[in-house]
Amino acid sequence: MATSDTTRDRVLAAAAELLVREGREGLSTRAVSAAAGIQPPTLYRLFGDKQGLLAAVAAYGFERFLESKQTNAPSDDPVEDLRRGWDHHCGFGLTQPEFYVLMYTDARPGEASPARSEGMEILRRKVTRVADAGRLRMSVERAMRLIHSTGMGVVLSLIATPPQERDQELSAIVRENVLSLIVSAEAPSPDTGPAARAVALRASLDEAKVLSDAERVLMAEWLDRIADAPDA
Repeated sequence: MATSDTTRDRVLAAAAELLVREGREGLSTRAVSAAAGIQPPTLYRLFGDKQGLLAAVAAYGFERFLESKQTNAPSDDPVEDLRRGWDHHCGFGLTQPEFYVLMYTDARPGEASPARSEGMEILRRKVTRVADAGRLRMSVERAMRLIHSTGMGVVLSLIATPPQERDQELSAIVRENVLSLIVSAEAPSPDTGPAARAVALRASLDEAKVLSDAERVLMAEWLDRIADAPDA
């Protein structure tokens, strides 16, 4: 097992170097096998197929990014943590564009790479903390989709723009506009509408041990519908 793990790490390191140097087109199975000093059958045994290799390379790049950032512990301000998370996401995309494009544009339709799934889980935790503080204007799921889709659009747009032509303030402008849509200025007061109260209750629903699993799922669906209703 140790030998297999060592070979896998060597293949990923070689593939990552090829990706940075030659782009997505450089990741042919023949080129990766040659760079890692293995035969193509070994590559297929380790990763299944080329799509499996690409997903593993994307995860490899994302893991290196997380390690380099030495992820900070959550602060007392979940909104500021969300803002910082946006900046880290954009920073990763602009400093590691090859890995970013591989993560977010090369997956099979309807499937997410392991790296992308890990990134979404990090985002979920950050948004849930905002909901726990009573400051989320919509359901956690909708807020995540809004942040993810707009953030990814900004990064891919900037990647596609020559560095000398990039608007350096674009990311911050979009970030603040998104935050103004999903985050309230302060925790809801007792006389706030049902949507805000539904978001706050949904954030703590897992603590309601009196409910069965089936009841908790049903309650979560109802609360999300109230939270996302435009006139709630």
